[in-house]
Amino acid sequence: MSAGRHRMRSNIHAAGAAAAVGVLAVTAGGYFGYQQLAQSDCSGKIDLAVAVATELAPAVDAAATQWEQDGAAVGGTCIDVTISASEPVEVAATVAAKHGATLAGVGQASGTAVSPDVWVPDSSTWLLRLKTGGATAFDPGNGSSIARSPVVVAMPQPIASQLGWPEKKLSWVSLVQRVNSSKPLKTGIVDPTRDAAGLSGLLSLTTAAASAGKDPQKDTVGALRALATGRSNIRQDLVAKFPTAEDPTTIARSLGAAALSEEDVIEYNSKKPPVPLAALYLEPASIPLDYPYAVLPGIEPAKASAARVLFEVLTHPSFRNRLAAQSLRGPDGNWGDGFTAPPGAPSPAGGTANPPSNGGGAAGALDPGAIERAVSSWSIATQSGRLLCIIDVSGSMTAKVPTANNATRQQVTVAAAQRGLNLFDDSWQIGLWTFSTKLDGDKDYQELVGIGPLSRQRGQLEQALAGVKSSKGDTGLYDTVLAAYKAVQDNWDPAQVNSIVLFTDGKNDDDNGISQADLLAQLKAIRDPQRPVQVVLIGIGSEVNMAELKAITDITGGGPFVTEDPNSIGSIFLKAIALRKSGT
Repeated sequence: MSAGRHRMRSNIHAAGAAAAVGVLAVTAGGYFGYQQLAQSDCSGKIDLAVAVATELAPAVDAAATQWEQDGAAVGGTCIDVTISASEPVEVAATVAAKHGATLAGVGQASGTAVSPDVWVPDSSTWLLRLKTGGATAFDPGNGSSIARSPVVVAMPQPIASQLGWPEKKLSWVSLVQRVNSSKPLKTGIVDPTRDAAGLSGLLSLTTAAASAGKDPQKDTVGALRALATGRSNIRQDLVAKFPTAEDPTTIARSLGAAALSEEDVIEYNSKKPPVPLAALYLEPASIPLDYPYAVLPGIEPAKASAARVLFEVLTHPSFRNRLAAQSLRGPDGNWGDGFTAPPGAPSPAGGTANPPSNGGGAAGALDPGAIERAVSSWSIATQSGRLLCIIDVSGSMTAKVPTANNATRQQVTVAAAQRGLNLFDDSWQIGLWTFSTKLDGDKDYQELVGIGPLSRQRGQLEQALAGVKSSKGDTGLYDTVLAAYKAVQDNWDPAQVNSIVLFTDGKNDDDNGISQADLLAQLKAIRDPQRPVQVVLIGIGSEVNMAELKAITDITGGGPFVTEDPNSIGSIFLKAIALRKSGT
């Protein structure tokens, strides 16, 4: 018999871990129990690398250890499982790099990071974001949930009691009202581009804000800004902002509410803090952490077989009790022996209640469009930059858009720019141009507002956008791109991401302008890696030439985005801004 060995290791960077999970190394030569319990006809070895969300890793490790002690094998071959306790954002960066995806806020993968065979992140939203982020061929196997933790609003118990907790049922709308009141509740969030519980809370809060009052846009932006003031990159930093003393002054000055998982609250309270946290299960229920078991594409058939058997181990009824020891529920929303539920928690211990309406599967109930819009809106509302917005006003922009109640392409584009402008805070520098052919004398472009701080020219930009009208000209794309690039580069700001966002519904159509070859040659000549200017080109309709746009952005950095449906350019605009990088 060839001996297998099971080990658990920490794959968490020091900045992202409260405490690294201990390393467990078991070999047949050094662990008597394994020798006694392993199947006698097991031979060879299949190495299976499994990356698991930190809080779930001990339960998976214990189950895998027991499995190996009982003779883990498939087809007579021994199975050697390595469990890595891993922050989901770090694995997501590795998988994104491997599959060519770009995820706003996630950053670059470590140079030494290796993609696992099986990944169990804390939420199916990670799998969905990878697909919508450009990993079109990313199609992991299985994806079923093996655990669950509701996303709650964590709140110091004295504050929660004032709101009627735990007897009173509270809603996300009521929270939005508190956040946007004259005496706002101090809220915080773990950056939702990097944390699934933060993303779930953001989705619930922005959905509620959109329906809470007479001005949904204002309420949504207000909620985003309120969260941004108390944001943290990692959970441990956020929970450290909760009150550390019982006196009213300390409580009033400390963090008053944050979206966390139920497991986070239980873990926090287990340390007997001076001010315990209440877990508020707001209505409607947020997307829970569902811990999908994702078999990553491209693994060998033997490993895939081993992964299938391990999944059976992790869905055996006995695994629910291992989850309970980690303050986690089973995938159906119920819990095992030893689980200590927070006051007001839904689902009785060991009961047969139906799972929450969000579902226990992977991403079936998730709306990829809503997730993408929430992530993009957050990124824009919490970053700053220096941006020149350019809108095509050629004659074809008067075409009607059936999906937008027959508004023109021009009207739809301007509306998208206006919504984006509302998300930018006063730290941004924004300018506005329009372009066609011979729009300003012999020039194809016209400056409506020069690039400047929004703090002093927001009203001017709003007025200029409202006055944008289509011309009868053609599309002077090449001359405009070159002039815009030079203008942004001339006053390049090292403290900002310097970029151009240009909307157009056609390819270059200017007999008197420069050629494509001239444009590309001049861009190559003036491009300066020390002063990068990213160019984002948003094409609208079927007449746009994607290759033409890509040839430009391959030189400048940024990227082309093309949609057949002009009504979707608002979402594309948000995504394009959110994905800008600090360098090229």
